Amino acid sequence: MKVKVLPFGVLKNWLGATESEIELPLGATVADLLDLLVSRLNAPLDRSIAVSVNSEFSSRSHLLRDGDEVGLLPPVSGGSSRSADAGEESAANPEGSTALTRQPIDAAKLLADAKQGEDGAVVVFDGIVRNETRGRQTLYLDYEAYEEMAARQLDKLARQARSQFGVRHVTIVHRLGHLEVGESSVLIVVASAHRAPVFEACRWIIDTLKKTVPIWKKETFVDGVVWADGEPFPSGVAIEETEAGTSSLHEQV
Repeated sequence: MKVKVLPFGVLKNWLGATESEIELPLGATVADLLDLLVSRLNAPLDRSIAVSVNSEFSSRSHLLRDGDEVGLLPPVSGGSSRSADAGEESAANPEGSTALTRQPIDAAKLLADAKQGEDGAVVVFDGIVRNETRGRQTLYLDYEAYEEMAARQLDKLARQARSQFGVRHVTIVHRLGHLEVGESSVLIVVASAHRAPVFEACRWIIDTLKKTVPIWKKETFVDGVVWADGEPFPSGVAIEETEAGTSSLHEQV
């Protein structure tokens, strides 16, 4: 059987391709695929990565099937959802919307669209490209995403936030592509009747988004280019954590 392997972020450097088709025996698992890649490339695989199968987080023991799409996901540094005009979608849906865009984010419109007569509080998180990181001058950023998977993850995130915190409205928009210093990279708008849950929900959304939604950030400085270090994946997602308790593929090979 054959599976398609899609590396993202810094893992493109490890695999040396944007995608590859790999032949595996019937009954092969995610672990078997990873072992094969490490053996072929004669290079260790970072134990902090996660793996997806058909745009869903997966375990090492997952049984692969012919035609599966396997994503190799380094720790993420952003978030995204389906491509759309976020402002129009938010206005049409009182519960909010999730979207990605390659156009500047219209924060004023998204805030205005979120407000309803029953709301007593609206909280906005506006993530902005700053001009330096760890003392290095930033020229610009580039964001890339595993877009199909990001859409599913961000939609789940918005729905969970509404349910968990009892807020009425959640809108999340993330930029992709090239961003200059001062531009908004991610905007979150949360609205509800009371202030406490909107503060809590907004903080939870951005913290969880940074760990689970597959977007990666490439930073271009005056003195070089790097993929940004991502947030660690939650417990049970990174391949170092398995049902058997083994620590990592790297340590096993």
